[in-house]
Amino acid sequence: MTLRSRLTAAFLAIVLGPVLVGAVAVGFVVTKYAGERARDRLAVGSNAIVSTLSSMCQRARAAAQVVATSSNGGTRTGAVTQVVRQGLADAARLEGPTGKVRATAGRLSALPTAPWTDCTDAPRAGAPMPAGIIASIELRRPNGTLLGRARAGFTVNKALVERLSDESGLAVTVLGPARPAVTVLPTAEAAVVTRAAAVVRSPADMPEIAGYVLRVVPPVKGQPLRLALATPRPALQGLYATLVLAVFGAGVLAVVVAWRLARTTTLPLAEVARASQRVADGDLSARVPVRGRDEVGRLASSFNRMTREMQAYVIALTASRDQLRGNLALLGDTLSSTHNLDRILEVILETVMAATGAQAGTVLLVERGEKSWPGLLVGQAARGLGGRGIPEDGLRLHIGDGMLGGVAASGEPRRGRVGEKGVELAPGEPTCRTFIAVPFSGSGQAGYDEAGLPASGRLLGVLALYDRLGADDFDDSDLVTLRTFAGQAAIAVENVLLHREAERLSLTDPLTGLWNYRYLQVSMHREVERAIRFDRPLAVLALDLDRFKDVNDTHGHPAGDAVLSEVARRLREEVREVDLLFRQGGEEFVMLLPETDLAGAERAAERICHALRAVPVRLSADDPVFGELVASITASIGVAVYPEHGSTGPEVLEAADDAMYRAKAAGRDTWRMSEGPRTR
Repeated sequence: MTLRSRLTAAFLAIVLGPVLVGAVAVGFVVTKYAGERARDRLAVGSNAIVSTLSSMCQRARAAAQVVATSSNGGTRTGAVTQVVRQGLADAARLEGPTGKVRATAGRLSALPTAPWTDCTDAPRAGAPMPAGIIASIELRRPNGTLLGRARAGFTVNKALVERLSDESGLAVTVLGPARPAVTVLPTAEAAVVTRAAAVVRSPADMPEIAGYVLRVVPPVKGQPLRLALATPRPALQGLYATLVLAVFGAGVLAVVVAWRLARTTTLPLAEVARASQRVADGDLSARVPVRGRDEVGRLASSFNRMTREMQAYVIALTASRDQLRGNLALLGDTLSSTHNLDRILEVILETVMAATGAQAGTVLLVERGEKSWPGLLVGQAARGLGGRGIPEDGLRLHIGDGMLGGVAASGEPRRGRVGEKGVELAPGEPTCRTFIAVPFSGSGQAGYDEAGLPASGRLLGVLALYDRLGADDFDDSDLVTLRTFAGQAAIAVENVLLHREAERLSLTDPLTGLWNYRYLQVSMHREVERAIRFDRPLAVLALDLDRFKDVNDTHGHPAGDAVLSEVARRLREEVREVDLLFRQGGEEFVMLLPETDLAGAERAAERICHALRAVPVRLSADDPVFGELVASITASIGVAVYPEHGSTGPEVLEAADDAMYRAKAAGRDTWRMSEGPRTR
């Protein structure tokens, strides 16, 4: 399907779709609105009729009250006649206590036996249609004796129905099972409405009958009539015909316009497409004829300007790339002068990506341990890896797994495309189309291996780049560039690791691996400052092994070293990660427990005493004469807490040391809490 066909179809869909939907919506909304409006008229009209009948009932009651008040129990007819003459009621009469008529006036006087309905009473189910609506007032003596009744009301006739129709704007029919309906409708329509109203059970039901919308109003207290209200439903056939003609005319016009617009739009686009293909084939001299000043004309002008500038950019980029490669040596000298490993790796990665035009890249270093032999590749620096399937905990690969693990295991660089023979990515490895990766190893300057640092030629990490801009494969020149940067990365990593190892050795005890006395002084000052700033306690435990000289004298200094190493191991197991362990010298140890109060320090001291005495320390293999050589180790511990036992670090440490001597004096293998800072 050509672009012209798609544009034509899209234009027709855009134009005709809303037209068709709008026409259907208009028809549906108008139909629904006509029905809703008819129902609204019925609701408003029924309220008006109920209000009118309630008002008439109140007038009848007022007229009966006038008759009762004026007559005062007598037989005079003046009040009865006056009420009818003034139009307060169609009829009125005065009865005695036995129901005997004493005075009467109006049209209901000739119908003494007609079914009158007292509008002040609740309507009875199945009652016949009343001939009149009345209101009654009883006349009684002060002692409660009945004197008679005064009645006044209105006749239910066609005049009343016409009045209700005029006030409500609806066709009103008074229904009743025992009398013919009183209505303003023609006879045939009245019969249809009467039959339909007979099956309506609720005022909410408004059926459509013979072009009318019908509503039945049941009798209630104050309105004793069962009414059928009808209103004509508007005719909509003319509207539907108009909508069909409008949709057809819009369709014809849309087809003509769509064809014309598609033709004028696609012609210059085809010229741009042909020129773009030439540029993709490497011909940057391709140009597009400019046929106007509209958007397509501006596109052609922009395309021509782009190709001219691209030619200049290619020349400039080539020169810049050569210059960048010439500055690699200078960059290497700069990188080797700092000990910030993260910053070094970021600079290397940013520079090599700019030099090769890669969209993403990463530097991974080898992390070796007892549980990860032969080691893991752990991501240390990365750019552009978002959305490439990297796990949340970062990039971690076993050496030998996937493309990067294979490069690390073989020590050989690789470049190519994913999907080629022999190229497989491990789960969690960055997804890509093209890649290039090189390993980097330690130089001969590092002559250590067992300590966890790189020995001569030992693998340090992998430098990898992904997806060169322009979707081109990485070439041999990119490989040369990447290997040069890998060499700089190896030097930088070695320098940082050497610096870290030297710093570690200056602060740790080589026998136990614990921090030494020098770092104790630094840490004590830092932790006291933190405790002061955050108003938190700091516990200090001073520990000295009991009768350790006997071990050295009996079994020799190698056995003593074994005991010290085992004690250091057990102490590590009994403290938290935030706690600090120090070998102060000889068989003396110090523990700093941040945010630990008196109770916590006591529990820690008791736990450490138990851990040391629980299991004897094995000193050597089985001896043919004495058997296995073991030593029972106990310790005396002094406990002090800042600020209870001192206001400075040295004071707290001195208080813990005094408490430790008190523990030794108490019999050893126990602990004592400091009694406070030493007084001088």
